[in-house]
Amino acid sequence: MEHIDKKYLSPTAIIDSDHPSIIEYANVTVSGAGKDPVAGAVKLYYAVRDGIWYDPYYPFYLPEHYRASNILKSGRGFCISKASLLCALARASGIPSRVGFGTVRNHLATQKLIDFMGSDVFVYHGFTEFYLEGQWVKSTPTFNAELCKKHQVIPLEFNGRQDSIFHPYNTEKEQFMEYLEFHGTYADIPVDDILTAWKKAYGKDRIAKWIDDLEKAKTVIGS
Repeated sequence: MEHIDKKYLSPTAIIDSDHPSIIEYANVTVSGAGKDPVAGAVKLYYAVRDGIWYDPYYPFYLPEHYRASNILKSGRGFCISKASLLCALARASGIPSRVGFGTVRNHLATQKLIDFMGSDVFVYHGFTEFYLEGQWVKSTPTFNAELCKKHQVIPLEFNGRQDSIFHPYNTEKEQFMEYLEFHGTYADIPVDDILTAWKKAYGKDRIAKWIDDLEKAKTVIGS
């Protein structure tokens, strides 16, 4: 632990692990895990995976859209939103954590989502890494179990000791998620980097339309 940078245990304006609601939720979730950080991380993973609904159309263009306490309050978010929340809960529980990103191809994305994004490639897909038993372990709490069942995808499990990113196949043996590139890990959500990469991948006009549509809908974060 002495070699771990303190930034992986510290709150930020986005990963607000010092927010009262985050602290309370973390404490309740890890109760029963004792002092075992692995058991605590596993409990936090499942709480975020299944307790926060996956919403690929959640707002994305401002720092507050990724703020952990807002995601917890709204009960929904997409991969980066949920990774931010899981990271905050871990830090609130004394478990060093950070966010990581990769570009993936989703072979089973719905036509609606492909039409929305203009691609089946998801740039800056987010996950959470915990520092447990002397190593960084990847966890991906994106898809809740209920949604997985609906789309015939096996829910991604996490044991706290092995990387858990994405099963390559669904229950019908069709290819599901394929990692194309990793973009590294961060102590905070790099909102500007994400937006720059998305504009390059999906086009500035498409991103501008997404933002305009969200503004017109007057989506309230954390409500």
